[in-house]
Amino acid sequence: MKIEVNHLADLDQAAIDVLAFAADERIFIFEGEMGAGKTTFIKVLARALGVTEVVSSPTFSIVNEYEGKERNIYHFDFYRIKNLQEAYDIGYEEYFYSDHICLIEWPERVQELLPDHYLKIEITVSGENERLLSISKI
Repeated sequence: MKIEVNHLADLDQAAIDVLAFAADERIFIFEGEMGAGKTTFIKVLARALGVTEVVSSPTFSIVNEYEGKERNIYHFDFYRIKNLQEAYDIGYEEYFYSDHICLIEWPERVQELLPDHYLKIEITVSGENERLLSISKI
């Protein structure tokens, strides 16, 4: 599935469409270059999942936890991890294999730890304010 986003105002509908496509999927990975808008889209997605608190990047804490309507939301940013041991140290298994939703930035840093099935959201910069979201189930 592909979604063109031409304005920030398009993100709310994009989040609704992604969640409808995801169905029961709980693991979402986000790929895209630095500044592509991964965290921005995750903020909108979290709001669509019922998160009412401020969503911020967990760049230094690796994971932020939020309470959603039906499940907890775990937002990971693996950009700064130096090795897989850091993912083990935060107890990634308890998050990834829980019944809660995991939103994962920089998943390539922990590729071998990812579950077998997940939703991949690739964000491509197509203009100053335009993005193309390519969504697939793996």
